[in-house]
Amino acid sequence: MEFSKSRALQNRVHQIIPGGCHTYAKGDDQFPFLSPGFIQRGLGCHVWDVDGNEFIEYGMGCRAVSLGHAFKPIVDAAAEEMQRGANFTRPALIELQCAEEFLGMIRGAEMCKFSKDGSTATTAALKLSRAATGRDRIALCEDHPFFSIHDWFIGTTGINGGIPKAIQDLSLTFRFNDLDSVKHLFEKYPGEIACLIMEPAKYDDPQDHFLHRVQEQCEQHGAIFILDEMITGFRWSNGGAQETYDIVPDMSTFGKALANGFSLSALAGKKELLKASGIYHDQERVFALSTTHGAETHAMAAGMATMRYYQNHPVIDVLARQGTRLSCGIQNVIAEQGVEGYVSVFGKPCNLVFGTNDAEGNPSQGYRCLLMQELIKRGVLGPSLVISYSHSDADVDQTIEAFRGALAVYRRALSEGYGKFLVGRESQVVYQQFNEPAYRAQPGCMGSQV
Repeated sequence: MEFSKSRALQNRVHQIIPGGCHTYAKGDDQFPFLSPGFIQRGLGCHVWDVDGNEFIEYGMGCRAVSLGHAFKPIVDAAAEEMQRGANFTRPALIELQCAEEFLGMIRGAEMCKFSKDGSTATTAALKLSRAATGRDRIALCEDHPFFSIHDWFIGTTGINGGIPKAIQDLSLTFRFNDLDSVKHLFEKYPGEIACLIMEPAKYDDPQDHFLHRVQEQCEQHGAIFILDEMITGFRWSNGGAQETYDIVPDMSTFGKALANGFSLSALAGKKELLKASGIYHDQERVFALSTTHGAETHAMAAGMATMRYYQNHPVIDVLARQGTRLSCGIQNVIAEQGVEGYVSVFGKPCNLVFGTNDAEGNPSQGYRCLLMQELIKRGVLGPSLVISYSHSDADVDQTIEAFRGALAVYRRALSEGYGKFLVGRESQVVYQQFNEPAYRAQPGCMGSQV
């Protein structure tokens, strides 16, 4: 494949956009050197880069595109609403309509507020929790990779530059499916924890009623129980993972698949908590969430069309069926190529990822980068295996065949070293304090590595 146009654009973009993009997960350091630098367009689960290369895409816009790129019913709804204006001095009628549609899907949610990104919604939930409890500390699940760009979360990661230690000290962490780690926090900080926030699930389901037991701990100690459904919402079930696991949190946050890639997120929860950010009450007001573009009308139209599509079509069933088909096919190829224990596929069928280990069985970015490189060569762009409603049987079959060829190279690399097969530098993780040496030069130097 030819990536000359991408390479030229990469040399330009890093001069004016730090990181070369607006989401770290899409950065050059997250992908092989031999990969598309810029996507020109997408349709369904296929994308075309600026050099004209076509790929079957997985991950689908960091899990935001659940139905497919340029999905006509959603695009048509947004385009129609856009003709009536995008933003006004007073609320638009569609704000009420979208809220009613959303609350009709989320059992137990009594009020909601929309915004443009997940970070804003989760941070608003924390602010409301602190106001309701009069406490400063918050607890978050350390096994879940991302909650917010804001200080309360980034301060717990390895890339916490610029965040005051006083803010970092207010954030506590616990482990998923480890109730003792939750109990320990409440024992160590009695009467100090405002809320606990976690995803309902990551790769493993909650065990032994873990979510319900954590909720009981929160009730016992006067803390607010928050579920972050940015990923699980509209993938696990139409009512989110909270419907799947039969639990009603105090507050929950949604985004990503909420509007099939259009910018829309939501905070939902009990009226007694959310009303504090309103104007018709006699308690102390909380400035929880106020965004100029939070109620952009065409994004709300896209959100309503997406929610209705989910309710009228078997989206959840298709995601589960196609994800299972993909997982089983790849696992068969893993066994066929003799790389069990070195390459793995895990997670729920609607939210699959893959793992890569070196010859000693240790997790390896180098081997991950090599596998991605070989998949790209075979027409699959996959930092994950997160599937969409648009992935057909033919797309899944082609992906399985791409893995067959890629894993044949991987098998050789286990004995000969990935460096013999990987072109350029290996990818790096997001949460690290300093860039690896291979990324400290100007991007124009990258071409010398081929």
